[in-house]
Parts: sequence; C-alpha cells; structure tokens
Amino acid sequence: MKLKIRMQLLLLAMGIGAFTANAQDSITFSLVEARQFAMENSYVLHNTLQDIAKAEKKVWETITIGLPQVSGTANFNKYLNLPVSLLPAEIFGGEPGTYIPVTFGQNYNSDFGLSVSQLIFDGSYIVGVGSSQLYLNLSKQAHEKTEIDIRDAVTQAYYMVLISERYKTIMQDNLVNSQKLYNETKIYYNNGFREEQDVAQMKIILKTAENEILKADRELSIAKIVLKYAMGYDLEKEIKLSDNIETYILPLVTKGNQLQFDFNKHIDYRLAQTNFQVSEKLVKLQKAAYLPRLSGFYRFNKAAYSNSANLLHSNWYPSSLVGLQLSMQLFNSGYKRSKLQQAKIELDQAETKMKLAEITLQKDYLTAKAQMETAIEKFENDRENKELAKGILDKTQIKFNNGMVSSVELSQQETQYLNTFKAFVASTLQLLQADLKLKKAVGNL
Repeated sequence: MKLKIRMQLLLLAMGIGAFTANAQDSITFSLVEARQFAMENSYVLHNTLQDIAKAEKKVWETITIGLPQVSGTANFNKYLNLPVSLLPAEIFGGEPGTYIPVTFGQNYNSDFGLSVSQLIFDGSYIVGVGSSQLYLNLSKQAHEKTEIDIRDAVTQAYYMVLISERYKTIMQDNLVNSQKLYNETKIYYNNGFREEQDVAQMKIILKTAENEILKADRELSIAKIVLKYAMGYDLEKEIKLSDNIETYILPLVTKGNQLQFDFNKHIDYRLAQTNFQVSEKLVKLQKAAYLPRLSGFYRFNKAAYSNSANLLHSNWYPSSLVGLQLSMQLFNSGYKRSKLQQAKIELDQAETKMKLAEITLQKDYLTAKAQMETAIEKFENDRENKELAKGILDKTQIKFNNGMVSSVELSQQETQYLNTFKAFVASTLQLLQADLKLKKAVGNL
C-alpha cells in the first residue's frame, strides 16, 4: 500500500497550524470529534475569524463617516515682529504721496474653538456603507470555505489512518500464518518429507511478510502524523481512532449516491455571486462620484489679545458660525469617466466568472458522480478478487501441507493474494476519496 504523497502536500499547502492540544498522553477521536477539534485548533481558521472581526470594524468605520464629527482647536501665538501696514501720510497731515508705517495688534494672542460637522448627502457614502457589508459577507464566506477545506483534509487523513490500521492487522495475520508455514515446513524437512528448497521458499514468504509489517508500521505512523497535523493536535502525543472503516464503506456500497446538486448552495458559487455584487457596488460608487456632496457645520471660537504673555485676565471675544457647504467637481479631464469605465469592465468580468463558476460546478459534480460510480464498481470487483485469491491461497496451503503442490506454487498464490489485497485497499481509499469529492462538489461537506 502506497501512502498518497499528494495528500500530504495538500495539507502542507493549506498551512493548517496547531494550537497546543490538551495535556494528555492519548485521546480517542471519532471522525466527527476529529473535525471539531480541527475547527477549534487551526491557525488558519483563527486568522479567518480575525478577518471577520476586522470586516465588522470596517463596517462601523464606514458608518461613522456619516455621523456627526466634532473637533476642537487651541492656539497661543507670540509675534516676534508685529506686522507693519503702510498708511497714506496725508491722513495725518503729512505730504501727499508718502506713507507712514503703522503696526496693529498685540504681541500675544490666543484662541480656542469647537467645530461640529454633519454629512447631509454624499452618494459615495451611501454606496460605501453597502459595500462594507459585502466585504463582511466575503470574509464570512472565505471562513466557511476554509472550514470546508479543513474538514476535507481531516477526513482524508482520518480515512488513511483507518485503512493503514486495517492493512497492518491483515499483514500481522499473514505474518502469523507465514511463520506457522515456515515452522511446519522445517519440521517436515527435518523428518525427510520436504526438500531444502521448500524451506528456503517458505523463508522468503516469511521475510516478505515481515517486510510488509515494517512497511505497514511506517505508513501508519506517517498517516497519524498527517492526521494530527491536519487536526492541530500535538505531534508528540499519541492519537487513537474510535470509528471503524466499514461504518463509511457499507452505506456507499449499499445505498450509492443520494446527494442532490444545487450550485446555488455551493460556497464557490456564493463567493462568485458576492464578488459580482461587489463589482456592482463599485460601478454605483463611480457613478455616485458625479453627485455633489452636502454637509452642514457649526463653529464656535473665542480669542484674546494682549502685550503680556498672561492672557488669562484679558478680554476674550467670542465668534460663531453656522452654514452649509456644497462641493462638486466640475471638470477632471475624464478621470471619473475612466474610473467608471474600468468599474464596468470589472463588472462584466465578475458576471462572466459567475457563469463560469456555475458551469465548472456542474462539470465537477458530473465528473465526481461518474468517478463515484466507477469507484463503487472497482471496489466490489477488487473485494471479490481478494476473496477469491484468499480462497485459492487457503486451498493451496492445504495442498502444500499434504505434498500435492510445490512451495513455488504456494509462493505464487501468496503473492497473488497480497497483490489483490493491496488492490482492494487502494480501491477502498479511492471509494472514500470519491465520496468526499462528490460531497464537496455538491457543497455538502
């Protein structure tokens, strides 16, 4: 049995991290529990949840733009040189055509004020609030898609451990049987009923069985590492599985495919829909840029002047102002028009991607459905071949014990059985993976 390297690469590419698991030597997990553990201990999901939190803050940030804005100012100034103004000298009885330099003001002045503004109308703001909600939806959908990918990875790894455990059990039984045959053959040889070649042939079978055990141990160890990594479980701790492989195989063989396809419920299509809605908002945003912006404001200010730095005892002169401000860009050399055209092109692309997503999901479903049917047929054929090969091997062993067949023929039947069993294990994994692919294709994982 060959462990699928591409499954390991898939898990590594996903970057599923690991929080610290409970401080226990070993925990037993069902598949449901393993998935739930991964949901609670994945670095990737932790970050996608943080993305949702950021999106929620972004929504509020956008909303606050349209709420009242209050600001305050305070100033303290000292003139190093007071400004000089020139007045006609004839005002003071001087010669016409000449000017007298005059300074106005005091050396020190200070003021403080309060300003309140309220946005009354801004088309870009209205569209922006709706866009921020879509941004939040995208973050939630991205989190949902990540959850699906992690459940898929954990399930594949869980299946691999179950299959590796079953393979090891069968190989252990095969080793016990091979050891028994080898011992019996040696006894027959010592009593002159077997040739030395038969003993050597049985030893080859025994060594092959021992190698299969070593291989099974290694693959089971690797499968558990991959599962623990996918779950976010401590790699140094032992893990046990409570489910049985037949729990998942029998319903697939007896009931077949009962999943219904609806692309509207699939996360990939919903993501494409949201991206299309975002593009629609961007077009509206660029159109809204042509509209005027209207805001109201109120300002209050107090100022004091003195030739002394101490202005606390000076007279403070209040002033206040209330008004409306209307602003609108009249000419921008086609800048806004270019932005609007780009947004329309992006909207067209988003619509095409949404249609492509629909067709792709239909293709994926039909492909997964066909692969599932093929996997069921192959599983049943390989299971029958395994049983037939086992029956032939058992009969050949009886004939060998009675001296009716040679050790070479027994070795051939042993090899045939191992090959059919390995094919059966491979088809079992293929069936489980086909089921996962089909569930993912219909958005039911």
